[in-house]
Amino acid sequence: MRQRLGTGIGWRPEIADAVEAMPGIDWVEVVAENVCPGHLPESLLRLRDRGVTVVPHGVSLGLGGADRPDPGRLDALAERAAALRAPLVTEHIAFVRAGGPLTVSPRLEAGHLLPVPRTRDALDVLCENVRVAQDALPVPLALENIAALLSWPGDELTEGQFLYELADRTGVRLLIDVANLHTNHVNRGEDPAEALAALPLEAIAYVHVAGGFERDGVWHDSHAHPVPRPVLDILADLASRTSPPGVLLERDENFPAPSELRAELDAVREALDKGAARRSAAARPAAPPTPAPTPAPAPDSVPPAAGAARQRLALAQTALLSALVAGTPAPEGFDRVRVGVQARALAAKRADVVAKVAPEVSALLGARYRPAFLAYAQAHPMSGGYRQDALDFAEHLLTAGRPEDARARRELREWWRERSGSRPRSRRPAVRLARATRRALLRR
Repeated sequence: MRQRLGTGIGWRPEIADAVEAMPGIDWVEVVAENVCPGHLPESLLRLRDRGVTVVPHGVSLGLGGADRPDPGRLDALAERAAALRAPLVTEHIAFVRAGGPLTVSPRLEAGHLLPVPRTRDALDVLCENVRVAQDALPVPLALENIAALLSWPGDELTEGQFLYELADRTGVRLLIDVANLHTNHVNRGEDPAEALAALPLEAIAYVHVAGGFERDGVWHDSHAHPVPRPVLDILADLASRTSPPGVLLERDENFPAPSELRAELDAVREALDKGAARRSAAARPAAPPTPAPTPAPAPDSVPPAAGAARQRLALAQTALLSALVAGTPAPEGFDRVRVGVQARALAAKRADVVAKVAPEVSALLGARYRPAFLAYAQAHPMSGGYRQDALDFAEHLLTAGRPEDARARRELREWWRERSGSRPRSRRPAVRLARATRRALLRR
């Protein structure tokens, strides 16, 4: 039985006070990796204790990747679900890293949610990964469809068919992001109505609504702009087919005044009412979903994904991610222009996030931060999380004798030492590293 969540908003520290004071908020969602179970923000505790449902939304599991889910990440997500007394947890149908043992190549991190190919190999691996995650989590899991700037060649299933089989084979719930359906409509020519018609409506846990912007024919799912009318129309279409258990407004940046957020929530409610009226006027059951191309066996009878399928998926995802973050050629069949757009978007996001997790570093460099980081990123793909990326960037600056200002360089050195120890960790040979570091730290 699906839990009725109602109308919610994404909780972010920047709008915590506004969310607490906002009328008509039934529930909130928090990025799981941004909270610590033992030190939950006071605002979230107050919301939780007054009966507002809090749902942790993960972004780093990478269940669509070729590797099996990391037990540590699963444990962390389970801890957050328990601490927040969440009725469910959510993640994404995406891969976020590639390389490693399956490909005998360096591990690469995207720092972003990337689309999986809609192939049988990818579906088999995803289903097995989902079952591993479900066994490790104390509450039900729901997975979100993601937005994408590019398409994989050789897809064997549509978006709707892929989601239908995933839910049918694993019993996992679905988090349907109507903004992502709009993004994929603009960027990949996919019909949102066809995707909705193919969904197992009974599997929907809740719905995301968010804004974005279009530039040069590409829609960017920014979560930093007002929700556009086409996204609200897709929400109304969904509501004309079923009554979603919950709908949540996402906003991650460029936070407007509380009155504007309330107006966006009112527009969301109006779209839901419009869809419900159409559903009521039709006075007939919704059209059955498009069947999957082949009958899906019961979850217990699905064989584990073969090792060969994981390796094929690993090789394909590593080739794409390498093109996006390491400058290697785009794999055959990909739109090279779109790969370039995605690569630039990833680099820009990486610079923005590092500036947030290490504001001291960007402050020391000032206007020179962004060009310096983007130049660094071209030759140094991310292999760990964003915090490690900030440390690696600072180390790179110090070994190059930068910043030029002695005081700024000394402050950067102290910042780096406090977080990583007294000796730099570098991939360079030890002798060269020692000499470079000594030169950098003595230029004061």
